[in-house]
Amino acid sequence: MSNSKLRSRRRHSPTRTEETQPVEKTKSSDKALPAFATLSVADVVGLVKRHPAPFAFLMCLLFFMGVEYTIPMVPSASQPLDLGFLMTRSLHAVLVDSPNLNSVLAALNTVFVGMQSAYILWCLLVEGRPRATIAALFMFTCRGILGTSTQLPLPDGFLGSGMDFPVGNVSFFLFYSGHVAGSMIASLDMRRMERYKMACGFDILNVLQAVRLLASRGHYTIDLATGLGAGFLFDVFAGWYLDSKNKQKIGYSTVVKEPLFCQCNGKLQQIQQTVAAA
Repeated sequence: MSNSKLRSRRRHSPTRTEETQPVEKTKSSDKALPAFATLSVADVVGLVKRHPAPFAFLMCLLFFMGVEYTIPMVPSASQPLDLGFLMTRSLHAVLVDSPNLNSVLAALNTVFVGMQSAYILWCLLVEGRPRATIAALFMFTCRGILGTSTQLPLPDGFLGSGMDFPVGNVSFFLFYSGHVAGSMIASLDMRRMERYKMACGFDILNVLQAVRLLASRGHYTIDLATGLGAGFLFDVFAGWYLDSKNKQKIGYSTVVKEPLFCQCNGKLQQIQQTVAAA
């Protein structure tokens, strides 16, 4: 190779210091602004339009904060103040004057409780779907723990009946309502199976049941509202439990595919096909 070519290569090749010298990244001295500082009025209006429910809850929070900090406290020697009892005063007076009507309504309510139990057991024993049963077991266990932990006083004007569930004028937990929670669990399962008319019927009966329990002073309003939420919550918990069992592995790679734990959210025919394929 000629000397002129060597000199041209050395002239164009980078020096060692240029190869090893790191490239310093410029660091921004400006700190990121908080999210609220970048919002404009148009952004806030857009958020309200896109998420109206959280903003409605915000207004409710501010309202009930004012109510909570100004409402007179109920004295310890007085009965609890219950708006549901105030709204059903006329019905309560009718039941006081008509004990037979109270017993008839209690008997009908007991029939409805039997319908809930029969449906949940049908799902387990006939259709092979345990979610509603597991949800009911979760729910009644939690109800027993809470009912034992805090025993509320019997409401003033309570109208008991030997026909009411549990039959025989026995003691019961006030918090929370197992009647309402069990009906909610059954209704949610009906909707999963696309039995919408049956679910709608159960919802209507559940509302009538709640009105009757308030009128007879069998439950406080908070018992009924919590029972409704408990039915929904424990149905979700039962779904999580079954999902974890469906994903559970035994040994090396055998996935659990028992009939009672397989695709509990689908239709019965789809369940049977999945079990047969497994």
